[in-house]
Amino acid sequence: MNSLKPLLAALLLLPGLALAAETGTALRDDTLRKEPYADAKSAGTLKRNDKVDIIGKQGAWLQVKTRQASGWVRLLSVRRTGGSSNEALGLASGRTGTGQVVSTTGVRGLNEEDLKSAKFNAEEIKQLEADSVSADEGRKLADAGGLKSRKLDYLPAPATSSGGAK
Repeated sequence: MNSLKPLLAALLLLPGLALAAETGTALRDDTLRKEPYADAKSAGTLKRNDKVDIIGKQGAWLQVKTRQASGWVRLLSVRRTGGSSNEALGLASGRTGTGQVVSTTGVRGLNEEDLKSAKFNAEEIKQLEADSVSADEGRKLADAGGLKSRKLDYLPAPATSSGGAK
């Protein structure tokens, strides 16, 4: 039994070691939060292209460390660039504030049954990240395909009725 203690201790430390080796790059400017909630106090700022060490995960939030600060940032603000990718990321939902509000991302076209039966697939996340391109690469691809950018004006505000309900 005593010979199993070192093995057990090593197994318990493995997830932490894998997580410590995970790194990423900020996809956009964002606020680092003291806690993994949208209404938590600021712990600093994250600038686009900042390199981060990912030190924790909770729901749709990553705990990151930069050269200047550490704190929590939304999962979708960071592109993971190294380390373990086999852990459930909680992409579908996450607590967005201390009021226990849950938001859902990217579910257009899915019905309630689809959402209930959904399962995390680390390989699909890995493939999604592998298929992404930089903004410059995207522009080059659009240029090669003859695509042109167009500015679209906002729709006019709806007319207000000046009477009341009839």
